[in-house]
Amino acid sequence: MYQSKEIEKTFKFSEKDKETVKYSPNRFSVAPMLDWTDRHCRYFHRLLSQQTLLYTEMVTTGAIIHGKGDYLAYSEEEHPIALQLGGSDPQALAHCAKIAQERGYDEINLNVGCPSDRVQNGRFGACLMGEAELVADCVKAMQDVVNVPVTVKTRIGIDEQDSYQFLCNFIDIVVQRSGCNIFTIHARKAWLSGLSPKENREIPPLDYPRVYQLKKDFPQLTIAINGGIKSLEEAKQHLQYVDGIMIGREAYQNPSILAQVDHELFDASMPVVDTVAVVKALYPYIEQELSKGTYLGHITRHILGIFQGIPGARQWRRHLSENAHKPGADISVVEQALAMVTERM
Repeated sequence: MYQSKEIEKTFKFSEKDKETVKYSPNRFSVAPMLDWTDRHCRYFHRLLSQQTLLYTEMVTTGAIIHGKGDYLAYSEEEHPIALQLGGSDPQALAHCAKIAQERGYDEINLNVGCPSDRVQNGRFGACLMGEAELVADCVKAMQDVVNVPVTVKTRIGIDEQDSYQFLCNFIDIVVQRSGCNIFTIHARKAWLSGLSPKENREIPPLDYPRVYQLKKDFPQLTIAINGGIKSLEEAKQHLQYVDGIMIGREAYQNPSILAQVDHELFDASMPVVDTVAVVKALYPYIEQELSKGTYLGHITRHILGIFQGIPGARQWRRHLSENAHKPGADISVVEQALAMVTERM
């Protein structure tokens, strides 16, 4: 677990130059994804990569303060883990950030990128790009009550406010007024009306060079890039220009990519993780959760894509999809599905 902005992890690569390379925990992360990156998903992802920074789904301040459930629950094995907050009231955000730090979260991230109508109606998400001073006040309020990093995830612009100068002005105001020094930039602008959240992830064109330029113009900041990245080879290309990579849907739909992250992006002496072994390592967690009343399907929906491209993958997905939601479904459903893969290896 990292505790401050200054702490970095050091790994020794077994490359020919044998040099020591320092990486911040934001070098590689899995994006916060609503209805996807819940605690079961994160536990599974942690088995695939020890170094990847994992984000929660976006949690609103209202849910934490007034909700009846425990929206901050996670397993200790998930560290390093970041909480993404949705909100625009500095006091409420500070209150929730303090609670999150007390619960052991390693980072607090403010959502300034979600374009959905529901989020806009709550006056948070991407619409906050038009209120840089408010974003700065929110970040500052959180920083004043916690000593873990407070970070911002945002877009490159909104609606007609999509010039590079607009992005620079936004970043500059937030940095100058709050001292925030870690930003994740989704390399697409957001249309606040006319496009659905899904369309906003696909229709606005990607502009990676704009993010590269941002890092060049703000070299003192840690800048991670997000949007449309589908392989670790692409990630390595981006890392020539920015400090970190955030992958979303590709990491969820094809989680085996995470099995290679530690080896490819952090420490070449670390082995690529065996995905079959990971599924078996998940068994104790599944049985523990089943004993608490969790439905098997709530866990297995996150592991459907682990064998993508491998013989038996279709049978694996079909067996889990057809049986995990049946009453009384237990670990044997997963064991049977796994056998459909291993018998073809």
